[in-house]
Amino acid sequence: MDNTPDSRVAQFIKFCLVGVMNTLVTLCAIFLCKSLLGINQYVSNAIGYILGVINSFLWNKQWVFNTVGHYRREALRFGCGFLLCYSLQLITVVALNTSPLGDLLIDTGLIVISGYAIATLIGCCVYTVTNFIYNRLITFRK
Repeated sequence: MDNTPDSRVAQFIKFCLVGVMNTLVTLCAIFLCKSLLGINQYVSNAIGYILGVINSFLWNKQWVFNTVGHYRREALRFGCGFLLCYSLQLITVVALNTSPLGDLLIDTGLIVISGYAIATLIGCCVYTVTNFIYNRLITFRK
């Protein structure tokens, strides 16, 4: 992909589409693990992000940043970026979940929205923004 403004916009749109897909994969895994399987919320969070990171690497390498070869180098950088961004996300989730927000329960009649759910959604936003910046500047830099 060339580096014209149009191509950068297209790349950003693709990254956002992959981000939506990763968010859905991650959130579904977290909530299924926590709600259906009864797995600890933080372990569920980690499982969700592991599944999301595998999905993310494959789609970003092949479709968004369209790089060829360099699998080991990019996978290592991607993994380091994931750990950094995941750590920032996890700190956000834990901090919000242990704040008064963590005690929040909203019963809509159909579902109950917990403070943990809100903290997880905010954590996903933190992860997405930091992950894009890292991958654009470090992992898939040409």
